[in-house]
Amino acid sequence: MKQLVAVLALAVAAPVFAASHPFDVHDLVMMERVSDPALSPDGRTIAFQVRETDYAANKGVNGIWVVPAAGGTPQRITDKALNASGARWSSDGANVYFLAPKDGTSQFWRVGAKGGAAEQVTNLPLDVNNFKLAPDGKHVLLSIDVFTDCNDLACTKKKLDERKADKASGTIYDKIFVRHWDTWSDGRRSQLFIADIGSDGKMAAEPRLLSKGIDGDVPSKPFGDETEYAFSPDGATVYFDVRIAGKTEPWSTNFDIYSVPADGSAVPKNLTVDNQAWDGNPLPSVDGKTLYYLAMKRPGFEADRFGIMALDLATGAKREIDPQWDRSASALRQSADGKSLYTTTDDGGDHALFAVDIASGNATRLVAAGTVTGFDVGKKHLVVARQDFQHPTDVYTADANGKSLKQITHFNADRLKDIRFGDAEFFTFKGAGGDTVQGYVVKPVGYKKGEKYPVAFIIHGGPQGAMTKDFHYRWNPETYAGQGFAVVTINFHGSTGYGQKFTDAISGDWGGAPLEDLKLGWAAAQEKYTFLDGDRACALGASYGGYMAYWIAGVWNQPWKCIVAHDGVFDSRMMSYATEELWFDEWEHGGKTQYDDPQVYERFNPIDHVKDWRVPMLVVHSGKDFRIPLEQGLGAFTALQRRGIPSEFLTFPDENHWILKPHNSVLWHDTVNAWLKKWTAQ
Repeated sequence: MKQLVAVLALAVAAPVFAASHPFDVHDLVMMERVSDPALSPDGRTIAFQVRETDYAANKGVNGIWVVPAAGGTPQRITDKALNASGARWSSDGANVYFLAPKDGTSQFWRVGAKGGAAEQVTNLPLDVNNFKLAPDGKHVLLSIDVFTDCNDLACTKKKLDERKADKASGTIYDKIFVRHWDTWSDGRRSQLFIADIGSDGKMAAEPRLLSKGIDGDVPSKPFGDETEYAFSPDGATVYFDVRIAGKTEPWSTNFDIYSVPADGSAVPKNLTVDNQAWDGNPLPSVDGKTLYYLAMKRPGFEADRFGIMALDLATGAKREIDPQWDRSASALRQSADGKSLYTTTDDGGDHALFAVDIASGNATRLVAAGTVTGFDVGKKHLVVARQDFQHPTDVYTADANGKSLKQITHFNADRLKDIRFGDAEFFTFKGAGGDTVQGYVVKPVGYKKGEKYPVAFIIHGGPQGAMTKDFHYRWNPETYAGQGFAVVTINFHGSTGYGQKFTDAISGDWGGAPLEDLKLGWAAAQEKYTFLDGDRACALGASYGGYMAYWIAGVWNQPWKCIVAHDGVFDSRMMSYATEELWFDEWEHGGKTQYDDPQVYERFNPIDHVKDWRVPMLVVHSGKDFRIPLEQGLGAFTALQRRGIPSEFLTFPDENHWILKPHNSVLWHDTVNAWLKKWTAQ
């Protein structure tokens, strides 16, 4: 406990930056985070969002900025006090719309494209979650959480106020999904409304409900956004995706796409009832004749490949545009000429931007290596938000073919010039089944040829995810390189970006082929990179990586001096009952519940190997993690203490599956680094 207090004192001190220093968590939390670029209708100006860190207040503060697409000095156009996010252009390019809190609720605002005083467009009693403007600029779609038995917003507000005033705090539920990600259900649904924008720029009347009769969230929770709904080009029709809830919501991935008249004159119509898997992210074609969208084929599998579909709105005929492309697409944008669709996806260690030819389905990779975090499409060029290992996100432009990449913004340039990073290199080896598997190694800052360095062996989460060439704000390998560690990570079977068969391989085999890949990758890395000190290495990971940390503690603990397990699965049996999104856990166990097939849940269950644990372990688990609940981490720490194994437990009562608050991030990194150094010291 004394050690934690000392680390905590470090965490709350104000960051101090010295000239020419190794990258560390204080640099990480203070970086300005650029995101969400949007191109003006005339293509001349880019609006985007920047998140700055108010370290004293322990939070991020968002603002809207603009910059000429040809290059120039970025200008902040919203007052810092507004905490504005989600910039979108008006149809005439004169204004930028956004969301910002006002008197305790999130409202819809606008500001002139050149800045000035922002105007509040809505003054609703409830939060506006997200929005999308109509093509004519006279209407806007708003997602708002409401009680579906209410006829107006005031009714929902009244019910919330009554609950708040009630001295009894209990809540009765009659179906599960009582909590999701980090939030307990209060019975409301995110519903889609349409509002008129008057000539004075204000909302003209009470928003009208379009998703009437839909028992589901539009957009989906917890991470859905405005790419899950859209206007037709003429503004007469609205398309949205939704999973009908009922009592099956926690184990269903059956999202469907609906259409509804924008005037609310008819009830929503299901356009994809034939597919029992996931249909989402509707995008009407520029001529309004076709609806493009993403679709999975296997019900219950959230990591299935998203194919790109085309629905002829006149005939109802559907076809998959890209059946031969072995990648999973994300939200789509169409080229100005209507011939191509743009999307991003994991691809061999990058998160890349692709153009998909609609006629042939051929996919062409665009832009340079790294991670594309957002993009927009203009008549003549693209705007891209891009990052890599040593560069936080900035805004770039490129031609329609992804060539002539030009950096437009240079946020964090002053910070970066004084920071030293470790060099990273990807490598491949023969993994499980003889398949080619990719990983990367990061040299420690100050690397000297001929010397050996302790190693942080990082295991990624997901499990259907990947360690890509990005500037991560939670698991950034450069923070370990800055502490003098070399970093090794492996994109084992189950990782994304290497084809769907490779991604599928982990399901039902969590402790099998992925573990073999980790073993073979660790051996290959040591053979190739002689500066790795295999006798001073610690394994660490979160989520699935945390599960694997517990798994290797029992079945592959020989190489490791220490282990760090963050928000991992310790007992597969209880996980199957305590997690909220049951579809994931059940799919990963062959589509079976624990009571249907108890043995399949025991095949790779870490709790069954506690008797073989021996390696010192730091367990991290947060109180608001409802994906992998707190008791999993507490159980593991109990096992370690009962076994007499050196161990520590770090918990954050105010964090979810991720560590998001600046001071908590500093404390997390300082605690983890201290643990690694303690057990890898010479």
